[in-house]
Amino acid sequence: MTRIDSPIDISQLEDEWLEADGFGGFASGTVGMLRTRRYHALLLAATRAPGGRMVLVNGIEAWVEAGGERFPLTMQRYGPDVIYPDLRGNLLCFDTAPWPTWRVQLDTRTAIIADVFVSKATCETVLRWRLEGGELDAPVLKVRPLLSGRDYHALHHENPAFNFGAQVSADQSCASWQPYGGPPVVRAATNGTYSHAPDWYRNFCYVREQERGLDCNEDLAAPGVFSFNLAEGEAVMILSAASAAVTQSTNDNPQTTAHAAQLADTERQRRAALGSRLQRSADAYVVTRNEGRTILAGFPWFTDWGRDTFIAMRGLLIASNRLDDAEAILLEWSGALSDGMLPNRFPDYGDLPEYNSVDASLWFIVAVHDYLATPHASAQTREHLQQAAETILTGYTNGTRFNIGCCPDDGLLRAGIPGVQLTWMDAKVGDWIVTPRIGKPVEVQALWINALRIASAWNPQWRQAAERAALAFRRRFVEPDTQTLFDNVDVDHAPGTIDRSIRPNQIFAVGGLPFPLLEGAAARAVVAQVEAQLLTPLGLRSLAPSDPAYRGHYRGAALERDGAYHQGTVWVWLIGPFVEAWLRVNGASATNLAQVRTRFLAPLYAHLDHAGLDHLSEIADGDAPHAPAGTPFQAWSLGELLRIESLLAQFERDGA
Repeated sequence: MTRIDSPIDISQLEDEWLEADGFGGFASGTVGMLRTRRYHALLLAATRAPGGRMVLVNGIEAWVEAGGERFPLTMQRYGPDVIYPDLRGNLLCFDTAPWPTWRVQLDTRTAIIADVFVSKATCETVLRWRLEGGELDAPVLKVRPLLSGRDYHALHHENPAFNFGAQVSADQSCASWQPYGGPPVVRAATNGTYSHAPDWYRNFCYVREQERGLDCNEDLAAPGVFSFNLAEGEAVMILSAASAAVTQSTNDNPQTTAHAAQLADTERQRRAALGSRLQRSADAYVVTRNEGRTILAGFPWFTDWGRDTFIAMRGLLIASNRLDDAEAILLEWSGALSDGMLPNRFPDYGDLPEYNSVDASLWFIVAVHDYLATPHASAQTREHLQQAAETILTGYTNGTRFNIGCCPDDGLLRAGIPGVQLTWMDAKVGDWIVTPRIGKPVEVQALWINALRIASAWNPQWRQAAERAALAFRRRFVEPDTQTLFDNVDVDHAPGTIDRSIRPNQIFAVGGLPFPLLEGAAARAVVAQVEAQLLTPLGLRSLAPSDPAYRGHYRGAALERDGAYHQGTVWVWLIGPFVEAWLRVNGASATNLAQVRTRFLAPLYAHLDHAGLDHLSEIADGDAPHAPAGTPFQAWSLGELLRIESLLAQFERDGA
């Protein structure tokens, strides 16, 4: 958990919290209550789980009226950069356990405790407020929901088509709205009373969007105000979307307070059963797809990507013993095989997946290996997954999309055509592929040889191909003078050409995969070069600072950001392969295990209390102080930390 006590540092006010619903929807915001992104919302629902995400309730305006005074409880930022009301001096503390909870000072003797959580059982967002201390004169809480009903990537502006009409329960406690014809109905069940008072709140400013060079101003509709008598007890509001994929509470519910308490009790027990802080956070990424499961690559804007799913699940699920979910994901994705390939991603809208990835299918085989190493799989599941792996290897051997195929000259895997990005270094701006890496990228060979070796454990026909490719790898990728590895050979399919860029991809020949391809001096040289030139407290740089193409900061508009994405930007998830490689070459002695925790993992644990609270960011600046960037909640970053923790625990058990 993250707890922030008074006085709250201004730099912490824009750290973010996340409450996910298990279907692709979520609630999210900041410690300071200011929405800094277009994605911050209290009710954001996936209409086609996990895609089709719509922002329904962006936020609220809340205040307490008592004794002729008005005490604001929420802050808003308006363009160009005006915060009103400014509560930064009134926020006494914030805590993420068991869910986001604020303590806001009203006067010298009185505070409000406010909390919010999303129920995994019902996909409802529950908001509650209660007085603490003091004796305010007839305190009344006022809450005005701020609505849009838009795609979560878009922004909303005042327009005459917005439908302010409300369906209100007989006792005035509950209301529902349908802003437009397409989006779901928004429901608010409360223990207060509703007054219809339609209005527009204009020109909200989202500074994270502004920093990214995107449109950053939005207008929101405010259909009415709920009033709650705080002298009678806590105030409750339960927000839900009518088209959510699970049972919703009814609008006209006289037991809203009891229902909220039941949801809170159920959710508290569910979270406690998940185990550690990391495992509770990991649960956010596991969501429903069709009749199966999948992993969202990150919040707030990523959907499920094949590469990310198979990398992340090794730590999020398999190493964490969530084997039912792991099996469901592998089976769900295996149904999308096409020409020996698995999708790179499923789009937000539409049913046609995108197959533009050379490594996603190979990461699937690695995840299958990890899963089948457990005793969980039935004989039928084991056979199904092995057949899927062999379908991939056969497709890659014979050749498939984008010139992906086994090279007859050396048994290595070639891939790539102009204009298409196939590796994990996949930044693209318009027609510009920032790191095309056409040819035989180093980590693709490590994955290919590992996949062949994995399959040879149950089918010996793959053994010779694995041995031939491994021999060619050592012959063609090891730089004779330094013993480190080239990043790519046969660049642009030109025989003998070499890319000597110092990138982290070479680490996969030593760590991060079941079978290392290097031992001895070459393995030590790779780890030493990566440690000396790429290692930072938050992960590995994607390019050495000595390279003319290096970019030390990830900021600006899309062109600048994507141009830096894999040109020096730090990737947090790469700390996992590095730590594993470091232990393989240095040994897993008690001293070295302790050094891993203090040198390599401690900064990640410290980062759990910043940016995306209780989570790990996607990326960080290559230059110090390595400011976090990208998505604040990233699945494979957290997954690799969990996987390394499991590896360390195994070493410690073996040593004991």
